[in-house]
Amino acid sequence: MTGRLHHLRHAAVNIDGVLLTDTFSPLIHRFITSRGGAYSAEVERRVFSQRRRDAGWALAEAVPQEMTGPQALAAYFAERAAHLAEHPVEIAEGARALLERLRAAGLRLVCYGGLGREHFDEHLGAFTELFDDPVYFCTNDVRPGLREITERLGLRHGEVLFVDDVARVAEEARRLGAPFVGVPSSYPHSHQGELMRRAGVRHLVRALGGIDAALLRAVDGEAAAGTLWADPATDGRARPLAGAAS
Repeated sequence: MTGRLHHLRHAAVNIDGVLLTDTFSPLIHRFITSRGGAYSAEVERRVFSQRRRDAGWALAEAVPQEMTGPQALAAYFAERAAHLAEHPVEIAEGARALLERLRAAGLRLVCYGGLGREHFDEHLGAFTELFDDPVYFCTNDVRPGLREITERLGLRHGEVLFVDDVARVAEEARRLGAPFVGVPSSYPHSHQGELMRRAGVRHLVRALGGIDAALLRAVDGEAAAGTLWADPATDGRARPLAGAAS
């Protein structure tokens, strides 16, 4: 990458669904539909990037049977453990290359997600040297956590680029005026791409290779100019997902 960015100083990259393959969408879809529930964008909004306690109650309410939030959460994680025993979590294609591009652009890096630090250490421990203190930020207690991450880094909103696969995080980024690149799930039943477009996300990519030097320069310029977000009703740049690039 030639040249450094002028406004952005840090990138915060979500772990599950961005650096690791999406294992949540398929399992949550199966949890709900196998119990006779209807899977929808509203269900995703109420479950994704929520505190585990709140997600458990949302799962319980999405199925037509008597179940408490803690019971739903326990059942979900039991099913998840069984599934992952046969289909382990994988590092997303292009994850290391993305982190190296972000560093080459002059950005410091932190990873974040709703599971504990042990989840990062198990699956991305080999990438630790690419991240800066605190390396990983668990957002379960502060969902979606963008404000808290920015404050922990000692920066201002607009100086931290967030890369995430969930529209609720995009909505919070817009509220705070934070730069955002969406990497919505390719799972056929996922609603996240459309929800991101509705939120006014300008830059959505199908693959991590789409977050390239040109896109980073574009986001850097938009952050400096205060033009990060589109009006989906009037702005043609709130366009469909790009392929290799946004």
